[in-house]
Amino acid sequence: MYTGEVVGCVVATVKEENLNNIPLLVVRLIENGKKTKMIVAADATRQAGRGDFVYLIGSKEAARMFRKQYTPADAAIVGFIDQYREQL
Repeated sequence: MYTGEVVGCVVATVKEENLNNIPLLVVRLIENGKKTKMIVAADATRQAGRGDFVYLIGSKEAARMFRKQYTPADAAIVGFIDQYREQL
């Protein structure tokens, strides 16, 4: 599990059928209190937006967040962080 801040969204005109209606968001990861690389994550909450601090899961667990069918996702946003206490 890891944390990050939503900084944008991805617009894809063509994507895998199982990703339809799932928002893809750009997340800047936070490691040891510092903002690092950016990744694209599928939003399992379907409520995250720019500026939200979120926690994510990766690998096959991310694909299993979407229970109806296998979804090809390497990262999924699964929750919100109300307060972030580390110095950024």
